[in-house]
Amino acid sequence: MSITFSGRQVLQAGSIVLDGRARDKDSAIDEAGRLLVAAGAVDEGYVTAMHDRERTISTYMGSLLSIPHGTSAAKKLIRSTALSFVRYPQGIDWGGGKRVEFVLGIAGVDDQHLELLANIAGVFVDVEAVERLRDATTAEDVLEELTGADS
Repeated sequence: MSITFSGRQVLQAGSIVLDGRARDKDSAIDEAGRLLVAAGAVDEGYVTAMHDRERTISTYMGSLLSIPHGTSAAKKLIRSTALSFVRYPQGIDWGGGKRVEFVLGIAGVDDQHLELLANIAGVFVDVEAVERLRDATTAEDVLEELTGADS
C-alpha cells in the first residue's frame, strides 16, 4: 500500500527528516508541523491547531506511529493536502507508556485527511514496512516505501 491522494504524491523529499531533533511530544509535533509550513501546505497557525487536537485526543496510532493533525476549525489554514515525516530513532515518549519513532504530520483539504489516514495505517500494520522505514538511510528510501515512487 502507498500513501497518495487521488494519484497525487503528497509527501516530498524536503518534508522528510530521518533523525528528528525533538525529545518530547510537543517538540515532535512542532517539528512535523514546521515541515508542513515550510512546504507551503499550511499557514503557521495550523501547528497550534495540531497541539489543540493532541490535547483533545491522542494522535498515537500504535506501531510506533503518531499522526498529528489540526482541528476541524483549522481547515481554513490548509492550503494543500500534504504529509511530513519525522523519524526519531531514539523514540519519543507519547505519554501513557507509549513510544513513538515515526511522526507523520498531516494536512488534508476538506476530508482528504481521512483517505490519507487510512493509507498510512495500511503501511504501518505491515511489520516489514515499518522495519524498512526504521532502516531507511535517505529520504528517497522513505518515499519509495511510503509512495512506491522515487523522489
